[in-house]
Amino acid sequence: MKFCSNCGHTVSFKDIESDTHPRFFCEECKTIHYQNPNMVVGCLPIWEDKIMLCRRAIEPRKGFWNLPGGYLENGETVEEGAAREVREEAGICVEVRSLHTVFSIPKINQVYLHFLAAMPDLNYAAGVESLEVEMFTETDIPWKEIAFSSSTFSLEKYFSDRKNGRRQVHLGTYTHPI
Repeated sequence: MKFCSNCGHTVSFKDIESDTHPRFFCEECKTIHYQNPNMVVGCLPIWEDKIMLCRRAIEPRKGFWNLPGGYLENGETVEEGAAREVREEAGICVEVRSLHTVFSIPKINQVYLHFLAAMPDLNYAAGVESLEVEMFTETDIPWKEIAFSSSTFSLEKYFSDRKNGRRQVHLGTYTHPI
């Protein structure tokens, strides 16, 4: 960041008194510019014993499978954003049921929220960000072709919970080099 979005003057990156992190600061209008993690929201759409996955039509990881998800938009609740992402990527409206996983990736400033969601039927179709959409049982999931660790984490936790007859919210963190 070079210029203040409030007044247009040059900003500096410095320690702010009584703050825990250095911030971009405008000496002219005294605005502190906070930069916070991006929220990524998505769903595990469920139909009977199957989970919906979308094959990505965009980079990064084009051609790999993923849970439908994307960036939360301003003015949306996390549930609305997760349902919207399923509509955009798979052309179907789902009923968001409960939070399933919170997955942090501190090195790239992202937090993923995956929800369990019920599908009303199997009338889905690939959206512009998906090459194809398919339903998978646990044994059919293309584990080596999953695009992101957040989806792998959510899928593994879902199948573990189902096997053990429980439902809980899982916390995970990606700590490997990016």
